[in-house]
Amino acid sequence: MNRDVETMSSNNKVSPSGQIPTALPSIASPLNDQQLNSLQQTTSELSPQQLAWVSGYFWGLSQAQSPALTQGAPSAQMALAAKPAGKLSIIFASQTGNAKGVAETLEQEARGQGIAVELFDASDYKGKQLAKETHVIIVASTNGEGEAPDNAIELHEFLQSKKAPKLPSLQYGVIALGDSSYEFFCQTGKDFDAYLSKLGATAFIERLDCDVDYEADATSWRKQALDKVKQDLATTNSEAEVVQLPLGQTASPSPYNKNHPFEATLLTNQKITGRDSGKDVRHIEIDLEGSGLSYQPGDALGVWYENSSELANAILTKVGLSGVESIELDGESLSIHSALVSHFEITAANPQFVTKFAQASASQKLLKLIEDKDKLREYANQTQILDVLNEKKTQMSASELASLLRRLTPRLYSIASSQSEVEQEVHLTVGLLEYQQDDEQRFGGASSFLSRRLDEGSQVKVFVEHNNSFKLPADDNTPIIMIGPGTGIAPFRSFIQERDAREASGKNWLFFGDRTFTQDFLYQAEWQKYLKSGKLNRLDVAFSRDQGEKVYVQHRILEKGDEVWRWLEQGAYIYVCGDATRMAKDVHQALIHVVEQHGKQSRDDAEEFINQLRKEKRYQRDVY
Repeated sequence: MNRDVETMSSNNKVSPSGQIPTALPSIASPLNDQQLNSLQQTTSELSPQQLAWVSGYFWGLSQAQSPALTQGAPSAQMALAAKPAGKLSIIFASQTGNAKGVAETLEQEARGQGIAVELFDASDYKGKQLAKETHVIIVASTNGEGEAPDNAIELHEFLQSKKAPKLPSLQYGVIALGDSSYEFFCQTGKDFDAYLSKLGATAFIERLDCDVDYEADATSWRKQALDKVKQDLATTNSEAEVVQLPLGQTASPSPYNKNHPFEATLLTNQKITGRDSGKDVRHIEIDLEGSGLSYQPGDALGVWYENSSELANAILTKVGLSGVESIELDGESLSIHSALVSHFEITAANPQFVTKFAQASASQKLLKLIEDKDKLREYANQTQILDVLNEKKTQMSASELASLLRRLTPRLYSIASSQSEVEQEVHLTVGLLEYQQDDEQRFGGASSFLSRRLDEGSQVKVFVEHNNSFKLPADDNTPIIMIGPGTGIAPFRSFIQERDAREASGKNWLFFGDRTFTQDFLYQAEWQKYLKSGKLNRLDVAFSRDQGEKVYVQHRILEKGDEVWRWLEQGAYIYVCGDATRMAKDVHQALIHVVEQHGKQSRDDAEEFINQLRKEKRYQRDVY
């Protein structure tokens, strides 16, 4: 509530319409017209019961500062009125938006149950505030090899530091999101759980570790958690109704989201690698007209795709099914073939699938493999479902096959356009995943859908996933350094379009790399145009196979280290997009070396300098 109206007397009567009268018969109003208008707007949405509570609450606040009250012992009723009500704080640590989506759903469900609730981006939450909380839920994804998402680095480090407060009165819960294909599955959520427990907080519900198909488990956990929070807060605030005032609430979400995607039209599917390239990279343009969807440079587009019908048939043949057999899915009956095409992940394998199939098939090779977690992850990451089934011929029922598979999840692609430039369109840069397995070709599910199986003019279900951890600086005068080899170039095409449209004066420097100059220089003509116009101030490229010794973007960074350091001294932001396994690590080490050598700092100080850039959001990464 606005502090200007916190001293309102209880003599102010509430009219039947729920509005505060502007003139009082017995006492002059201490509020000016602007304050009264603001108060009328605020209270117009409250019920009579809520208005009565607010009136008593304000009266208690005013009396809590009364000299007469402080001279004697306050009554129990007055002490309760002045005491702040317990509430639920939800904090999300999110890299690609999944954790944020779960947190937003949790917030909406809490509001629907009348729970006082606040939602926080981890980057906006001060760790010391935890000592003042009653109930907190952290929704945390894991980035890279067990790292906290960029927006949660500071909070993650704070809770490990000596500055972290003791939390004996805090009740908390944790939802951890991850991918079991990676070694450090759900590590950030596990970390937050351990840190809070060590500080004396009590988990009111067991931590949930979610794999990529987390919807059902997360839904069940949210219900249990909110039931417990509601019960706790009802006990804590037994004399008062918890009221969520209609102040400071965020704008209504887009009508289209992950669970309710927009059916868009594919406008363009253009190959942008050369005829002799070893890669097939496509420039995709999608029409968003009529959706009302908006996005900013750095955001991602979620794409719901369909699997190949031929691949579904091949899998069914392996387990002795015709495809017409029925299964029950989400309360509906459908053929197993339709389910494989539209509802299950049937391309990439995962450790759970390999483990379940090993047990169902009694394959000695797989049973031995699953005993070693590292070898299991390596095998699963390099193998498709069809090839796991090839390990041993096994007959299965439709329901047995379905029980082995993960549910289909959308793929997120970095947006390669600025809406300031393309308006009601969205552009993507999609690299087709393809490789040879014995005598057969294997393709990625979403990349082959967009590149090979979706015709121009066809419909595709999409939604926008906002990424607040990968954004242009607010000050258009700020210089930026963009590092994006391969399809990692995508968001930087949106960055340069946006800065061009905004006539930003800040300098722009791009590092790009790929295999060969003639076949793999993505959007070459566009970059050369921006370079010629002066909008792109520097362009450094690394084509690994154009000379005997391979050269990558990290080598170019080291070569230009002196100037990179000068840009950093001028306040430049650094952005990295692309492969997390090797490229992002090598670039990170190159940046540390630049600071160490050209900034004349020790190794430890250089590492701290780069970490500080991340905390200040001057070093942002979108890696996968």
